[in-house]
Amino acid sequence: MTSAARATPTPVIVVDDSPVQRRFVRAAVEADSDFTVVGEARNGKEAVALVARLRPAAVLMDLDLPLMSGIEAIEAIMAASPTPILVYSAHVGGDESANALEALAAGAVDVLAKPRPDDLLSLDEYADQIRRKLRVASRIRVITHPRGKLRSREAVAASSRLGLSRHAPLAGDRAVHTGVKLIAIGASTGGPQALHTLLSSLPTDLDQAVLVVQHMADGFIPGLASWLDQLVPMPVVVGASGQRLQPGTITIAPSGHNLLVQDARLRILCVEPDAGQFHVPGIDQCFTSVADVLGPDAVGVLLTGMGRDGAQGLKAMRARGASTVGQDEATSTVYGMPQAAFALDAVEQQLPLHDIAPAVLGLVGRA
Repeated sequence: MTSAARATPTPVIVVDDSPVQRRFVRAAVEADSDFTVVGEARNGKEAVALVARLRPAAVLMDLDLPLMSGIEAIEAIMAASPTPILVYSAHVGGDESANALEALAAGAVDVLAKPRPDDLLSLDEYADQIRRKLRVASRIRVITHPRGKLRSREAVAASSRLGLSRHAPLAGDRAVHTGVKLIAIGASTGGPQALHTLLSSLPTDLDQAVLVVQHMADGFIPGLASWLDQLVPMPVVVGASGQRLQPGTITIAPSGHNLLVQDARLRILCVEPDAGQFHVPGIDQCFTSVADVLGPDAVGVLLTGMGRDGAQGLKAMRARGASTVGQDEATSTVYGMPQAAFALDAVEQQLPLHDIAPAVLGLVGRA
């Protein structure tokens, strides 16, 4: 193949106040001929202006930036020039994992921790991680900044009218399942902000247990639980084998394991994933167990995310009589998983994010 026939390299912008880090990241990215670094920014303000001018396919951004913080820069970029942003930072793991959640909530599509001095990860391995995550991030079609978009009631109302013209009736026109014991929710890319929006609208005296499966790298689930616990009315915990899902409590599937519902008493089991399973924890595995155990006594919700995980599980839930809801395209950061579920006829109601909580409450008999 001649050089003229080769695909144009994917343009990337690097944002870091350290020239040493910028040189390393540029070298790591351009070690793959599919990518080219078209610009570098030293602070958040430069990043916002550079993205608006160069319109890259993706942005690699540190969070610790002068003049404008990384979080502020992400919000500004996603409001004016929506672009997939991969955050890499030394301040996103362990006790500082709340920073990762803030970045994801602001609109970043993924987070990667910089190696610490005591890490066994080599620089070559870290560079390979950057390229792999960047390849995925650059293919994501992002929407306008979630916080700004989802605050707009006019946008939500317009999206709701679109959803009503294409999809099934709202809960007010459907039978209410008064025996519902569990609300099962799956999410991936864009999930933290979507979960915050949805879970914030559920009351503390909810009679149902809430189970969440969020795709997230190892080590970040405890931070997600802690972050949500500070922001939503109900308590949030991380699940473990032998626990029972409790009414009025949000349980999040742990890192590195599939969470299964074992019986109608809502006891859970955390199991090792199958070899080659791409998404861990798996939404399909969780939803399928809910379908098998609870049948119509559950509600399934599939939120924003890339790929197809959750689609087959939601279909199994619907086949067993459960009510099912999918997030619509207009409010999804990535309309992948909900679209796959809709294509399988697994979704009874496809709704804008702000309409999902009221619909779910209607389905369980709450006004």
